[in-house]
Amino acid sequence: MNKLQKKGAMRLPKSTTKLKQYFPMIREREDIKQEIRENPKLLEKYREWDEEQQEEFLDYCTGVKGVKILYDAFFKEIMNPENTPERLNELLSLLLGQSVTIKRVLPGDSTRLADEQSLLIMDILVELADTSLANVEVQKIGYSFPGQRSACYSSDLLLRQYKRVKGEKKKAFSYKDIKSVYTIVFFETSIKEFHEYPQNYIHKFKQQSDTGLELELLQKYVFIPLDIFRGIYHNDSKSNGKNSANRRWNKTEAWLTFLSTDEPEIIIELIRQYPEFKEMYEEIYVMCQNVEKVMEMFSKELIQLDRNTVQYMIDEMQDTIDVQKETIDTQKEKLEEQKTTINTQKEELEAKQNTIDTQKDEIETMKQQLQSVMAQIEQLKKQ
Repeated sequence: MNKLQKKGAMRLPKSTTKLKQYFPMIREREDIKQEIRENPKLLEKYREWDEEQQEEFLDYCTGVKGVKILYDAFFKEIMNPENTPERLNELLSLLLGQSVTIKRVLPGDSTRLADEQSLLIMDILVELADTSLANVEVQKIGYSFPGQRSACYSSDLLLRQYKRVKGEKKKAFSYKDIKSVYTIVFFETSIKEFHEYPQNYIHKFKQQSDTGLELELLQKYVFIPLDIFRGIYHNDSKSNGKNSANRRWNKTEAWLTFLSTDEPEIIIELIRQYPEFKEMYEEIYVMCQNVEKVMEMFSKELIQLDRNTVQYMIDEMQDTIDVQKETIDTQKEKLEEQKTTINTQKEELEAKQNTIDTQKDEIETMKQQLQSVMAQIEQLKKQ
């Protein structure tokens, strides 16, 4: 019995029953493994993965776990604005708090920094009906300095829009033709700053005056830490012994659940409350019937996740180095201050010693003068 066959005996058939009741196209575990064994190319790729990765792949193909919606290939297939614009329209409308209609998908930005690109597992740029731009990206691991990075990318998008609109309008161009730029970032695992607000999972930013003066400054941001959302609506209910089915999700919560969870029980509750999500899952499980294609997608995601982890470690190391450098610089400053204090005290001591030496000389001189006077007095007495 080979390695692939041994692992097959570890799983019970009942593990696929929950989701398969709703999605009968889900394949059996042994069926998928048999197809892999019979195809040398697929078997070679399968063996490149470690055991945990192999099990993860089989789990989501067979319904033991839900699929990872935020995988780039799945997300772009399900949320493709060119095929099903109403889906991304609704999600953006909910997040931005206004009616949104996507006009077209724009090409990505090849000028992004290499380290920033490596941290993204999904990135899509769209133009809305009012010609404003919205960039939607997903990060597996949140990068350092998200505010600064997002501001830089938003500024670049704004400049791209300015150049394009000015080129189209030519002499008829007016700055009122420049529309808002929205940067929307989903974090699968967010950085520590977001965890300082554990009850908030949607953060909206825009520039505004401290006097109440209103000017349209165009750049707007939405940050969604999905790990915090899961902690509020799913993990807490489990730890309290409750089922998330006990509460009704609003549509925003439903979308975030769709994007963030792979728990079969929660997926079933989601499609019970909002049946329109069932069609999206069905499309994914139809994709999963093509084992070769899905294995290729999964391999690309693993490579991307490795890059994310490496870049995250680099950022963390750089943060540590920066902190250590600041500590060393602070200690160096303190040592310099102490050295200056010691030198000052030394100079003061030397000055005091000089004063004492001068006073000693003066006393010695006065002593000699006194002795001379006394000698003269003795001479006078003898006369």
